[in-house]
Amino acid sequence: MENADQMWFRPEVLSLPAYVPGKKGSRDDVIKLASNETPFPALPQVQAVIAACAGDLNRYPDMYAGQLVSDIAAFCEWPDDGIVVGNGSTAIIEKILQAVVTPGGEVVLPWRSFEAYPIAIQSAGGVSVKVPLRHDGGHDLRAMVGAITSNTRAILLCSPNNPTGVSLTHTEVQAFLAEVPPTIPVILDEAYIDFVEMADKVNSRELLLAYENLVVLHTFSKAYGLAGLRCGYALTCPAMAAGLRAISTPFGVNALAQAAASAALRSQPLVREQVEVIKAERTKFVAALKVQGWNVPDSQANFLWLALGKHSAMFEELCNEEGVTVRRFGSEGVRVSVAEPRGSLRVLRALQRLRQA
Repeated sequence: MENADQMWFRPEVLSLPAYVPGKKGSRDDVIKLASNETPFPALPQVQAVIAACAGDLNRYPDMYAGQLVSDIAAFCEWPDDGIVVGNGSTAIIEKILQAVVTPGGEVVLPWRSFEAYPIAIQSAGGVSVKVPLRHDGGHDLRAMVGAITSNTRAILLCSPNNPTGVSLTHTEVQAFLAEVPPTIPVILDEAYIDFVEMADKVNSRELLLAYENLVVLHTFSKAYGLAGLRCGYALTCPAMAAGLRAISTPFGVNALAQAAASAALRSQPLVREQVEVIKAERTKFVAALKVQGWNVPDSQANFLWLALGKHSAMFEELCNEEGVTVRRFGSEGVRVSVAEPRGSLRVLRALQRLRQA
């Protein structure tokens, strides 16, 4: 049937941009620095609990992840009824937007930022209002406030921002929230918050206590190493959480992910140790880049942003030749995960070759 899809799907679905996953590489010796994953294997407690739970997979998981919610509540010092667990923080973003965006409703977001945001907005029937980043790769919060209209249904913040790595300060976010009408939900995506090491770091718990329209998102995919299981959570006020639970996919978080996430929360000493290793490698990586003459934004995440413009494609190919995959964003730039030191060295060799090309 010719053009049958045009009869079945909404126009905004047919025109959705495709999410581009990080490349794995075509050889076994290729180091993947394209997806911001942790380079460490699954935590020992996580591996043990997965093995112990494997025999019960014939049963449905706890629909509302009660034990995990209780563990998150204790860790975050936040009430159970203000916590919603989802199949990764991205899935929670999708659900929030489905719940609050009316047809043609606007969602204000920084750009460039996480690629899944415009997809989720358009899937919900909304319109992305993209506010350009500042020259340093951070959010232009003044411009974002100016982009709010009577048709604004939600606002997205990403801190540290993906792919630039620049983090918002607590003072900035507090001042921003004070200017946003309380009728507009503000989604603060803190997927990389564990890697932040800066003065005036965002204290999201303090902000949550002051602003009921705030939703803070965390994930187990990054610092906790559970990217393969998909689990994240939202912290918000009880009324907002109740609405999100109402629209949640039944049994949306599988049993292994729930058990593994709880085990990961109980592994704080090792998680913190691994995070410190990544932050130390980030410092060395940035120093080596500066020696070569490259300037990068002040990343507070486990990745760096290289604004290479028209040279981005050439650099990606040079990285492939050096045995490392990176994430190119068209002709804007390239994001490089901070992971194995061997990977950093390969990227530095590729950059040196780019200089000489």
